[in-house]
Amino acid sequence: MSETINTAAQFPTFEKPTVQFNEKGWGPCELPDTFKDVPYQPFSKNDRLGKICDWTSTSNNDKKYQNKYASSFGTGNQYSYYHEEDETTFHLVDTARVQKPPHQRGRFRNMRNSRSGRGRNARGGLNTHGMTTLSGKNVKARDPRHGRGMGKKFGHRGPPPKMRESSVAVRADWASIEEMDFPRLIKLSLPNIKEGVDIATCGTLEYYDKTYDRINVKNEKPLQKIDRIVHTVTTTDDPVIRRLSKTVGNVFATDAILATIMCSTRSNYSWDIVIEKVGDKIFMDKRDHTEFDLLTVNESSVEPPTDDDSSCNSPRNLAIEATFINHNFSQQVLKTGDQEAKYKFEEPNPFISEDEDIQVASVGYRYKKWELGSDIVLVARCEHDGVLQTPSGEPQFMSIKALNEWDSKLANGVEWRQKLDTQRGAVLANELRNNACKLAKWTVQAVLAGSDQLKLGYVSRINPRDHSRHVILGTQQFKPHEFATQINLSMDNAWGVLRCIIDLVMKQKDGKYLIMKDPNKPIIRLYDIPDNTFDSDDSDDGEGDDEGFQQVYNYAHNKI
Repeated sequence: MSETINTAAQFPTFEKPTVQFNEKGWGPCELPDTFKDVPYQPFSKNDRLGKICDWTSTSNNDKKYQNKYASSFGTGNQYSYYHEEDETTFHLVDTARVQKPPHQRGRFRNMRNSRSGRGRNARGGLNTHGMTTLSGKNVKARDPRHGRGMGKKFGHRGPPPKMRESSVAVRADWASIEEMDFPRLIKLSLPNIKEGVDIATCGTLEYYDKTYDRINVKNEKPLQKIDRIVHTVTTTDDPVIRRLSKTVGNVFATDAILATIMCSTRSNYSWDIVIEKVGDKIFMDKRDHTEFDLLTVNESSVEPPTDDDSSCNSPRNLAIEATFINHNFSQQVLKTGDQEAKYKFEEPNPFISEDEDIQVASVGYRYKKWELGSDIVLVARCEHDGVLQTPSGEPQFMSIKALNEWDSKLANGVEWRQKLDTQRGAVLANELRNNACKLAKWTVQAVLAGSDQLKLGYVSRINPRDHSRHVILGTQQFKPHEFATQINLSMDNAWGVLRCIIDLVMKQKDGKYLIMKDPNKPIIRLYDIPDNTFDSDDSDDGEGDDEGFQQVYNYAHNKI
């Protein structure tokens, strides 16, 4: 027994390892403590390995392969290599500059000394009496008129934009009630507004001359000056609205005022509208002696006209010219010779007395009402400019407007005489970009009036420097609702903006208010103004004519 061998002392013990059994998949069930808190980067054999220092690669090559060292797995970037393009802090050991050969230095020195002898500079321009004149190619490259931003230093933003003036001076006794910014107004919507119902129709319309549809650039026609009276009566001065306000509606306006409010989010220039609240009724008016009805030109352009009143291309002079063109174009395209062939509405023109013998523009007035919900009934005066006889004998009412070209180079636009016949879509797209607000207002007015067609004319100056003579280069027609869809004009949003302002005024006490577009910000402000505001303006002009249309009259008679 004493010789018994102790096996436990001679052989080591063996412990069975714990084997994890994964019932739901393969691999370990738990992460070992050794590998905890160690970042994991997926790796593929196709991935490029990053380099500690790349002496041969250049920044130009890295631009072509920006993701050269990016991993194709996952989004982890713990071990990703990024090539630093900025190597200004890196210096080579050998900083000695490479010396140019002697003959090269002498060659360039001789060239500099021989410039005056040859009479030419390095760019091929002639040197005359010390004055260097560049060749035509270099002049075009350096002339800032041939390219916006060309020749400017990096980071140079140019002169600050000029501050526009407001349409009316805000007085100290006006109380600001509300500010409505455009981002909020764009989100408004009032759907399911039905077509307006006619309450009264007045005036006389002339028929459209279809020969103007055949006009093109090669067959242009001069724009004539037609001396006809155009009435732009405001809401409270309209005798028909005064009569209707006793029985129908509680909100009253004209189509021009409604279009200005509905398309306010597209406007850049300042405008204002006076609102009177009497009991549960609201009357929207334009101020006396205002330029409210003048048409803007290139209002939404990236480079609007410069504010130089002495120039014929100033915003105000262009507005007068555009309004003059619209009045004459809308009357010239009608058959004015035949006095019997006219379309007469139920009532005569309410702004002409029987004893007056004046020639009035062809216009038809529709007084319509809309149900806007919450017991709000809108009554407005809408206008037609002409009528078209269809083959079936039914009349189609038209809204006739004119776009005008003044100087395509200054307006940064498309030259109509080159593109109008072949690329009319490009011309119209450019006008939609430069005159978004004006075209939207025309479309809204045509929709409100219920016009069957929106006729657009293209009128251009004979000479860009002469603003008194024009020619008609072509015409184009649209259906108002389809055209509204093409220009991204939402009538639901237009009704929503109008309803927002009506509800805001309805909450106020009785009195006089004014809404004004800020001249330099996308904001509409509502002011509470004293009841006698603007009443003193009546004594300024005994005839009570609009200031804007008085300017158009002076323009037509070469007084300005």
